[in-house]
Amino acid sequence: MKKIISTEKAPKAIGPYSQAVKAGGFVFVSGQLPVDPVTGGMPPDAQKQTEAALKNLQAILESEGMDLSNVVKTTVFMTDLSKFAEMNAVYGGFFKNAPPARATIEVKALPKGALVEIEAVAHAGCKSQDTSHK
Repeated sequence: MKKIISTEKAPKAIGPYSQAVKAGGFVFVSGQLPVDPVTGGMPPDAQKQTEAALKNLQAILESEGMDLSNVVKTTVFMTDLSKFAEMNAVYGGFFKNAPPARATIEVKALPKGALVEIEAVAHAGCKSQDTSHK
């Protein structure tokens, strides 16, 4: 059985998809844009966009009693891999110890003109020693 996850602490879906779906102990979080859920605004650079996208991902997980230490896999989509080091520096601050598996992919464009989008798979029974970004 699957459960649709939705929280007002992350941006609403901008299409026919869910913020996340829980199935069999796994939570599949849709790609999170760096959109502020209150203002709808987006930071201008890759570092701040990475932080905003990860905070949105974190809010969705927290709505299910989970945190970033439950994440087992992420995919980062970027429109410019020359900004990889900037994204990676911020990403590393969120996943300090025992980071999840990850793929980073350059794409031609992202919705709303974003530079970064991040999706994740988390598991309720699989918690690393890492803690949420403080």
